[in-house]
Amino acid sequence: MGCFFSKRRKQAKEAKTAAEGGDRNGSLSAEADKQPQYSWDQRAKIDPKDYMFSGLKNETVGRLPGKVAGQQFVIQDCENCNIYIFDHSATITVDDCINCQIFLGPVKGSVFLRDCKDCKCVVACQQFRTRDCRKIEVFLCCTTQPIIESSTGMKFGCFQYYYPELALQLKDAGLSIFNNTWSNIHDFTPVSGENNWSLLAEDALVQDYVPLPTTEELKAVRISTDVNKSIIPITLGGRPKKSEESCLVVFFAGDYTTANARKLIDEMTGKGFWLIQTKEVSMKADDAQRVFQQRASEFIPLLDKGPVVALEFNGDGSIAACQDIVVNVFSGAKVFVSEDKLSASREIDSFYNFADMQMGM
Repeated sequence: MGCFFSKRRKQAKEAKTAAEGGDRNGSLSAEADKQPQYSWDQRAKIDPKDYMFSGLKNETVGRLPGKVAGQQFVIQDCENCNIYIFDHSATITVDDCINCQIFLGPVKGSVFLRDCKDCKCVVACQQFRTRDCRKIEVFLCCTTQPIIESSTGMKFGCFQYYYPELALQLKDAGLSIFNNTWSNIHDFTPVSGENNWSLLAEDALVQDYVPLPTTEELKAVRISTDVNKSIIPITLGGRPKKSEESCLVVFFAGDYTTANARKLIDEMTGKGFWLIQTKEVSMKADDAQRVFQQRASEFIPLLDKGPVVALEFNGDGSIAACQDIVVNVFSGAKVFVSEDKLSASREIDSFYNFADMQMGM
């Protein structure tokens, strides 16, 4: 807008000078051309109201893909509302909300809930924190350890959601689909003899907590809550493992790393095995030596290509199943797979201890 009006002012001034027949037309035009153009003159004006839902009751509201585009967003003083942000954002604060159902697309920084109660949420973010909240149920994807403070009745499940724009929004927000610590909750203000948080039932379905939007505008987003279509893999997290046998699989950076990891997840879960945890992280030669030991020399040359993606599967026979699928489906790719139960246990502990330390740095 700034450039448009500056151009009009310049044209009016030149026209006036020409009409007066003055000699200064050339010098004025040259002087105008020399005026500095600043980037803030060219940016569209931002109205804070476009990035806020405040004081709403009994409404369904939201933002479509492309309408937030990495800006900060504020939700406050809302009651009995369904709220959907189908876009990526910088940070989101949710204050003083009661009995609301909230979907938040990928958030590059933090999501902070304060003084909220009886809310149900679906959230993907770098950092998640609550303070002075009561009875909040969250399907969460969080890169770092989620933190609750002065909060009670908190329940957590693994993020499960799909719409076509979500994968690119996660990338724009700098979030990896494989870095999700949703169940590793840190209670900043624990109370002796009480537990302020727990995990949702393993078979909890997101649509039973945050329903699909009903307004014509928001129904245009092509949503699926089928757990098998979730962009972010569904992990067992901190729940008890189903078997004493687990298997570590590591994919190394390449053009099809993510697709290959997702393919293996589909194959293994389709056979009845459980995905415990995932991680995408950079490794150095020393890290590979500790994790892969005698086989490290095979994989160290691959580490310079980028981060690795590691998957832990669980279930009786999971090691043989992973080995079989990798040989038959990924025969052209270098993939690390545990060889037996004893080594698998050590490899899983070594890998995730190193990865957690690196992610915490």
